[in-house]
Amino acid sequence: MRRVVVTGLGCVSPVGNSMDETWDAVTKGRSGIALISRYDSSAFKVKYDAEVKNFDASLYMDSKAARKMANFTKYAVASAKMALDDAGLTDNKEVLDKASVYLGVGIGGFEVTESSMKSYFESNQTRMPPMTVPLLIPNEGAANVSMAFGIHGATHTIATACASGTDAIGNALDNIRSGRSDVVLAGGAECTENGFSNLGFSLLQALSTKWVDDPTKASRPFDKQRDGFVMGEGGTILILEEYEHAKARGAKIYAELAGYGASSDAYHLTAPNPDGIMGGRCMTLALHDAGVKPEEVNYYNAHGTSTHLNDSGETKMLHMAFGEAAKKLHISSTKSMTGHCLGNAGSLEAALCVKAIENNFVPPTINLDEPDVEGGCDLDYTPNKGLETKVDIAMSANFGFGGHNGCLVFKRV
Repeated sequence: MRRVVVTGLGCVSPVGNSMDETWDAVTKGRSGIALISRYDSSAFKVKYDAEVKNFDASLYMDSKAARKMANFTKYAVASAKMALDDAGLTDNKEVLDKASVYLGVGIGGFEVTESSMKSYFESNQTRMPPMTVPLLIPNEGAANVSMAFGIHGATHTIATACASGTDAIGNALDNIRSGRSDVVLAGGAECTENGFSNLGFSLLQALSTKWVDDPTKASRPFDKQRDGFVMGEGGTILILEEYEHAKARGAKIYAELAGYGASSDAYHLTAPNPDGIMGGRCMTLALHDAGVKPEEVNYYNAHGTSTHLNDSGETKMLHMAFGEAAKKLHISSTKSMTGHCLGNAGSLEAALCVKAIENNFVPPTINLDEPDVEGGCDLDYTPNKGLETKVDIAMSANFGFGGHNGCLVFKRV
């Protein structure tokens, strides 16, 4: 089996406009959650989110091209540019010509959907911006990445809700193992920071609402006072490369992407199966694929959404997959700081696993003041302060609406 390694990282997140900025923020427990600034939220029950801040698309792409992109696409292209720069591949036309793109996108250009529908109805169904469809469809993120960098290999979009970024990376792993590509740009992108999304998720009673006085406390995975997730956004790209190909060109290698597992709950449109069995199976499949024993994993970046159903269910999954080793596992949910970035969640958290290995550091779960032990949250979630410790193997998992489960395992090379 061909080995696959990570040779570049790029990121736009609610806590930083680069991978280094993002990593610095999560190690210090700095939250990116604040009152909504992008639109008037006075009529909405939810008044805070985790927005990308001070993002300048012109630093990463032609301004004319950017005008024909939805926000999620801009985040994808910017992250791809940073990742390629990091990997030393930006100007390597020979490699990029044969490279591929796998991008996870849960929804796509939601702000385009909202504004275009407004035009449609206000004009008595006679007008909308002519670029509406090309901007809002989910595949345009990956397509624009391929066009921006001259990538002519397979270009795919994976849409499995909150597991999209994870599944994109997992499918990219299989693509390289199969020999179809030597290099793949893999990750996720999402932007749902608008009123249309706010109301839609609010009606599902999924979002946190009670921390208006201090939004930084709103995302509190595994805590007794959690009341829902906080919407986030952004983009993350990992450069995945066949090991011998990376060695031959003298690339910096961050870590090995050693395993991937996926499963389906086949249970409910929006709720995870509370028994956690299929999520646990997903983890076990990833460990088996990586050739790793549960007790060998040092760090697990949790899906940890700050919802009652997820946090207790995910803890059950960990007990199933890890057995007694679950009690010694270092766990944290970085969503406590970044919010839930939906289609970008898995890719961002995968990149943070890579950084955890590089820096031998476990980020904290902030706002974890009183673990919900009675609700089943009885493991070590690294409350409020990060931990310097040896991290040779790290793992992340994500679970999406519709019962999509995905899990990745990274190893030190």
